[in-house]
Amino acid sequence: MKKLVIALLSAIFYSAWSVAATGAPSNFAVHESPKPVSDIRFEDGEGNDKTLADFRGKAVLLNVWATWCLPCREEMPTLDRLQAKLGGPDFEVLALSMDRAGPDAVRRFFSEIGIENLALYIDPSAKSMFALGVVGLPTTILIDGEGRELGRLVGPAEWDSPEMAEFIRSKITRDRAKEMK
Repeated sequence: MKKLVIALLSAIFYSAWSVAATGAPSNFAVHESPKPVSDIRFEDGEGNDKTLADFRGKAVLLNVWATWCLPCREEMPTLDRLQAKLGGPDFEVLALSMDRAGPDAVRRFFSEIGIENLALYIDPSAKSMFALGVVGLPTTILIDGEGRELGRLVGPAEWDSPEMAEFIRSKITRDRAKEMK
């Protein structure tokens, strides 16, 4: 029992230290300096062509996912709540589906689970997955207002947790402060 308590306290301390050291949750890999991001092509829910350049000037949390991916399905409501909390002129959650079945499959899924705040974006060719170096779903990439990758997380997360929301809010604020200089 004593070993279990020590292990739990160690895990809690490590998690808190990880957040404090980088400002990011422990499983979010933050780059030492921003990296360029490929200007991927995809479509919105109406079939209009889009690129990441269309989002310049705002921070973007790009979530690469698919309706057939169980961890993706489970984290989608947290992304929706994060968009409701932080979304606006300075920030957007861009949930980019890799579904080959097309936008109707994504619409049905959004409707089934009550997604209200996320716009529908899709790349049925999955070319953007390869251009971004995504090796598994879900993968989420934080992109600054200049279109550069600040970091990424492979796997699901509680995107609307207080720690994650505060981390993202700090990145948005820092990005906006740089633009004003």
